[in-house]
Amino acid sequence: MDFGTYIRGRREALLAESSQAGAPEFSLRGVARKLEVEASHLSKIELGKVQASDEMVAKLAEILGEDFDTLMLLAGRVSPQLKQIVSARPKLFAELIRQLRNAPDKAILRLVREVRDGQW
Repeated sequence: MDFGTYIRGRREALLAESSQAGAPEFSLRGVARKLEVEASHLSKIELGKVQASDEMVAKLAEILGEDFDTLMLLAGRVSPQLKQIVSARPKLFAELIRQLRNAPDKAILRLVREVRDGQW
């Protein structure tokens, strides 16, 4: 999934939830207002016609309740924090990613939980 499609889907899902409460804060115009951009600019980002800046990605992550690193990767970029982490051990992380490329999601989730919980 590309960045714009993901952003639009997340915004529309939040809009559907918030509309039930009578507050369409996640409409295209509502989110654009929070971003301090024109609705047409946000629409172009969602359609993949314009690339979002790192600052815009950070604001979208905050507004939509999403992870900044994940959105940056969807936008085709690596966040400064992830870049720093991977740069400390580039060979190991490159090999890890290659090995996980075809692993099923449940195997990757199990690995993440083991690392997070310190159970290695």
